[in-house]
Amino acid sequence: MATFTDKRLGTVADEIAPDGSEVRRLVALPRGSMGHFTIPAGQIIRAVRHKSVDEIWYVLEGSGEMWRKGPADERVISLQKGVSLSIPVGTSFQVRSTGRQDLHVLGQTMPRWPGDDEAEIVAGKWTATLVTGEQ
Repeated sequence: MATFTDKRLGTVADEIAPDGSEVRRLVALPRGSMGHFTIPAGQIIRAVRHKSVDEIWYVLEGSGEMWRKGPADERVISLQKGVSLSIPVGTSFQVRSTGRQDLHVLGQTMPRWPGDDEAEIVAGKWTATLVTGEQ
């Protein structure tokens, strides 16, 4: 029998993602998980590629751009409140926050986020300004 879970969005980040964005973990189930990501105004995260998860993003506030590159397609999409987009497994992607306020995104991974080893650093479109760990 399933157990219900719920969680209020935290006021401080639970962790910094391998790409440099702030992560506030939300609820998770075995087949998927959710998180709230913040990219500070004027900053660019490191480009990454996920090894085993698909991801869906929904922009809550702020503005920016996301570069995505897959085997058959490469494009930059404008990010603003109300935009949703997919990041299929194996897609390289990078985000820059271009507005005066932080970029806030709700993200869902399928299956559940397995941990930091999931994201591998790749060459991106822009020079990252938010850098964590080793390059």
